[in-house]
Amino acid sequence: MLGPVDSPADDARLIDFYAYPDNLETCWVRGNMITSLDGGAADDGKSGGLAGPGDRAVFLQMREAADVILVGAATVRIENYSGAQLSVGARQARQRRGQAEVPPIAVVTRSGDLDPTALLFTRTEMPPLILTCTRSFGDTCSRLGSAAEVIDASGPDPDSVDPASALRVLAQRKLFRVLSEGGPSLLGMLIENSLLDELCLTAAPILVGGSARRIVTGPSHVHIKMRRTHLLADDDGYLYTRYVKAG
Repeated sequence: MLGPVDSPADDARLIDFYAYPDNLETCWVRGNMITSLDGGAADDGKSGGLAGPGDRAVFLQMREAADVILVGAATVRIENYSGAQLSVGARQARQRRGQAEVPPIAVVTRSGDLDPTALLFTRTEMPPLILTCTRSFGDTCSRLGSAAEVIDASGPDPDSVDPASALRVLAQRKLFRVLSEGGPSLLGMLIENSLLDELCLTAAPILVGGSARRIVTGPSHVHIKMRRTHLLADDDGYLYTRYVKAG
């Protein structure tokens, strides 16, 4: 579907465009990323440098639909993440759907090396979920205390976070609508383990050059076919795409 989005911030169609599947009983993982025209995932080191008003509206709509926001520790540090901030109307709509007023942030971190004075912990309405590995669990609990809920999400390897285990943790809390906001390493880990159900990708009308990373990085090659569900454009030249896993 190709169509204009003249003013994404006021476009009620976004609710339908970015709705999750109904009656979920396991996690449905949506990735949301932005890229420059020449394939860069960041402008001067931050993805926010690529965003425009339309992309911010789409970004917010996806947050409003999600049960939980999944992000890597490096992205938390680089983008200076805080807890999700939603409007009164969005909170009321979430309550009617049986969701918490605000989706929690869940951080994947092998080391657990997060600053307890960062906005993630001080500008939030609920403690974030810290998904770490067995080796770092004790130290992370001691470092963060009551500022976070620290969870051991290791699989067979006690030195790493197992993405499937992390999703099981979220599913046990009935946080089925997962929104992964990156970064590239976390998205790569989800893709390599066939855990990404869909990708929402914004193409910004910007060239960045240099050595900016792609939206996905990782050691393994994969070949996963995706099916486009929509393609939208706005007057600023941004393209908004959504792809789901084929078959």
